[in-house]
Amino acid sequence: MTLDPVQFAVDLIRCPSVTPADAGALDVLQNALSEMGFTCTRLPFEEAGTDPVDNLYARLGTGSPHICFAGHTDVVPVGAEAEWKVDPFAGEIRDDHLWGRGAADMKGAIAAFVAATSAHLQAKGENGMPAGSISLLITGDEEGPSINGTRKMLGWLESQGEIIDDCLVGEPTNPKALGDMIKIGRRGSVNGVVRVVGTQGHVAYPHLADNPVPQLAALMVALSNAPLDDGTEHFQPSNLEVTNFDVGNPTTNVIPAEATARFNIRYNDTWQADSLSAWIKTQLDAAQGSAGYELELSHTGDCFLTEPNSFVEQLSGAVRAVTGREPELSTSGGTSDARFIKDVTRVVEFGLVGETMHKVDERVPVEDIRKLSAIYETLLASYFAS
Repeated sequence: MTLDPVQFAVDLIRCPSVTPADAGALDVLQNALSEMGFTCTRLPFEEAGTDPVDNLYARLGTGSPHICFAGHTDVVPVGAEAEWKVDPFAGEIRDDHLWGRGAADMKGAIAAFVAATSAHLQAKGENGMPAGSISLLITGDEEGPSINGTRKMLGWLESQGEIIDDCLVGEPTNPKALGDMIKIGRRGSVNGVVRVVGTQGHVAYPHLADNPVPQLAALMVALSNAPLDDGTEHFQPSNLEVTNFDVGNPTTNVIPAEATARFNIRYNDTWQADSLSAWIKTQLDAAQGSAGYELELSHTGDCFLTEPNSFVEQLSGAVRAVTGREPELSTSGGTSDARFIKDVTRVVEFGLVGETMHKVDERVPVEDIRKLSAIYETLLASYFAS
């Protein structure tokens, strides 16, 4: 008897695994995979100053080709719980939708893949094994700082000699309808902090002070107005957004001592981390005039692209077969753990519709979960047949 993806998604949602807590979600997953014959390894990691995180790697088979499904059981907080129409961790089915935190992002996709694997193995008969290997790389740290999750798991895999040929990440990639979009890459992301130090003083005696606010404003205007690029074949133009401007000054008659601004750049494959860092410094140096500044940069993910290939075509074909839609191959959106996985294998993303992810009343159509499972099952059949 194959596993029901909707009921399995319900079981996962009923574990309130708000990052970094696991709340039993990995146990639910491990129990199901163990019954299917997977070898399961729990990989807890912790680091000084961070929360400990539990993770799971499960593999069935020892040969090649090796397809890995990557995802996360941790979820974001529920937000204003009183505004939810249902208990966010009840896994309630209402109006032909499955409601609950994680339904879209991404417990529904995990359930769909496990059910697809169950159906694929059962189709091969008793004691059926894949014509290669199937694995799941599941973290509890995707919605958090991503320190004790996928990155460290990949390091462990390397130390064990584990080689993944292709990876599918189950993030909710579709903007409106299942089958709309496959993500074949992601833009890079860098966070910046610019700080200008002046001299505090009374607003009535500006000659005795040095106001850092207009100096910082001029730097940020210059940085914001400088064009980055016009986009590339697979990527939209890079964009810089100022996200915070702070002087920490509640008083109306005091010139502040310092001012700080924060910004984020989402960049395409025109840039690499080093070249973009150099560009930022060049723009600020050209605009600083007499103002000195301090700059801190933190790169949270490099830009990457998985060029269209046989694996992408197999996934596209599975989407067409089940939904009748031709999926767009896109690089839009934010970051995911694919930014780490791309360092060890080719990786694409395909999951449920993401309209309600991270929102109050997160939900997905029950039929979409079943169709997603059918897409994953079709992919497995074509992947191993080839």
